Amino acid sequence: MTIAHHKVVSIHYKVVDVATGETIDSSEGAAPMTYLHGAQNIIPGLEAALEGKQVGDELEVTVEAANAYGDYSEDRVQKVPREAFTGVDQIEPGMAFTAQTAQGPVNLIVTEVEEAEVTVDANHPLAGKNLAFSVTVESVRDASEEELEHGHVHGEGGHHH
Repeated sequence: MTIAHHKVVSIHYKVVDVATGETIDSSEGAAPMTYLHGAQNIIPGLEAALEGKQVGDELEVTVEAANAYGDYSEDRVQKVPREAFTGVDQIEPGMAFTAQTAQGPVNLIVTEVEEAEVTVDANHPLAGKNLAFSVTVESVRDASEEELEHGHVHGEGGHHH
């Protein structure tokens, strides 16, 4: 069976930051990652590279930032009043928060703390990074009607309701 739209795919992978050579994540020693192909469950560049592959195929692919987690945008970094963190006694760089906005929840990382203001970054931590993937296709199957309706995999390697 070939990887295509509406297939459930399991892969083993390793992802490395191209600029530093640092391993960011790997499924080594763990269960493979399982996703619904064509449902935007993984980054676009990797999904496109997997299209048409079959069980047992191995590939090395470099995904540019724009097709991974996007380019880094200074517009997503802002200073907010310290009062925005009511109920938080200690605010330190590296802390993660979720802000509720008119467009929905936004994940933020604190990058700087001053007396009256806190600088937060809404960029994904991997934004602006080119990523190198080593991937082995472990399995491919048809998605169930329920998986297609929900837009994600159910059962082993997927979501449990």
